[in-house]
Amino acid sequence: MAKKVRVRFAPSPTGGLHLGGVRTVLYNYLFARQHGGDFVLRIEDTDQSRYVPGAEEYIYECLKWCGLNPDESPLAGGPFAPYRQSERKSLYRQYAEFLVQEGKAYYAFDRPEELESMRERFKTAENPSPQYDHKVRQDMRNSCSLTFEETERLLADGVPHVIRIRMPENETVSFTDMIRGEVSFHTDLVDDKVLLKADGMPTYHLAVVVDDYLMKITHAFRGEEWLPSAPVHILLWKYLGWEAEMPQWAHLPLILKPDGNGKLSKRDGDRLGFPVFAMNWATKKEDGTTELTKGFREMGFLPEAFINMLAMLGWNDGTDQELFTLDELIQKFSIDRVHKGGARFDFEKAKWFNHEWIKKADAGSLKADVRRVLGEKGLFIIDDAQLEKVITLVKERCTLLADFAEQAGFFFQTPQQWDVDAIKPKWNEAKQTFFGDVITYLQQQTNWNAADLEHGFKELAAAKQIKAGEVLLPLRIMLVGGKFGPGVFDIATIIGKEETVKRINNVLALLK
Repeated sequence: MAKKVRVRFAPSPTGGLHLGGVRTVLYNYLFARQHGGDFVLRIEDTDQSRYVPGAEEYIYECLKWCGLNPDESPLAGGPFAPYRQSERKSLYRQYAEFLVQEGKAYYAFDRPEELESMRERFKTAENPSPQYDHKVRQDMRNSCSLTFEETERLLADGVPHVIRIRMPENETVSFTDMIRGEVSFHTDLVDDKVLLKADGMPTYHLAVVVDDYLMKITHAFRGEEWLPSAPVHILLWKYLGWEAEMPQWAHLPLILKPDGNGKLSKRDGDRLGFPVFAMNWATKKEDGTTELTKGFREMGFLPEAFINMLAMLGWNDGTDQELFTLDELIQKFSIDRVHKGGARFDFEKAKWFNHEWIKKADAGSLKADVRRVLGEKGLFIIDDAQLEKVITLVKERCTLLADFAEQAGFFFQTPQQWDVDAIKPKWNEAKQTFFGDVITYLQQQTNWNAADLEHGFKELAAAKQIKAGEVLLPLRIMLVGGKFGPGVFDIATIIGKEETVKRINNVLALLK
């Protein structure tokens, strides 16, 4: 490409980071890395009324967990600092005032009650929510309807005002979207958006254009919900004289509900029992209590699986491959293979990705997470080598990291209860005696390995004329507590001779 690629993710610090937001980060990141470009994180905190303390730090933590670290950000700094819009406040008014001087924007002095009155006066069955546009602008209190002298007097008196873009009448605004091709809008359907608020802060519409220009952004990827705003932004690039520097646009498809229509929301996750945020997010309610919304990280997803799953929500490389490392995604990602239509979220498929990534992971990389999961159950593991052996044995049985508590916990703690009801129906004196002999056999063993233990156990069963299959399940329940787990002799090898004998004796006492 002629210019160095520069992309940005510009979230508002107002709450949890939706998986759609992380997917936008991912596609930006992949595109930048593929083209040797820069990925910029810019915090759009111009709406101070919606600002939530801690939300910005939460965004950094989410991106860090996902391994999608920006090249430039409020934390990392960079040549186009500051990267927090509230710290760039002094920049924006000059551009808004320039637009007023050029006749492309105007001062509006309307009070809230006047805006409300306008909406009531112009409301019809066909137009239940009237907009502030070319049809009503002359009936309102602004510099289009007032004389120059009246406008100057109001400004001199410090009367609160906003600056609105003056949308042209009966024009078509078109642009080429990297995903959707040619997109057109009729200006009569777009209202005169506020560009600068009464407190001097810019709205998203002005700030995003000014910042993208000043930060030399070459490509702007964002969700398709921003498509209706595109004509305003395109006209601002044109009116400010920057049309030649305008980034290429790509409006990404929505992530849809698993059932029904529309964008996936937090309510859908609450209703159907799955997360929609990357990480846990705590919301303070009006009554002073805190509502915790669970995230993918805390539910037990690996970041590799989360990223892989998100990449496939609206994109594929044209093959049947589904599992991709981040490096493979960087190599294979192409914006022209992003789908136009929305992608329906499937939590079962998300869990499949996680299961596959847990299976692929080596024990060493899972060790810290598994140690944490076991620690939450009161099991504090010191022996690294033993922990890695256990992880290798059980990881194929784990879909979420939390599953290691059940699948690995019994290696480090004697079961407190056993499924003896599964043993009793076929239990008899011969089997009781057989397991007494098994204890004697185990205590005499000098080679404590799975193959030798299995061979000796089966030989002893044959000598007692007992089918091995009839005593393997009781042995498993004795060692594990239930009908699950990896190879029973692998379990015995890891927990050791003394613990194996102790567990058998525990259940024999219950079965007497």
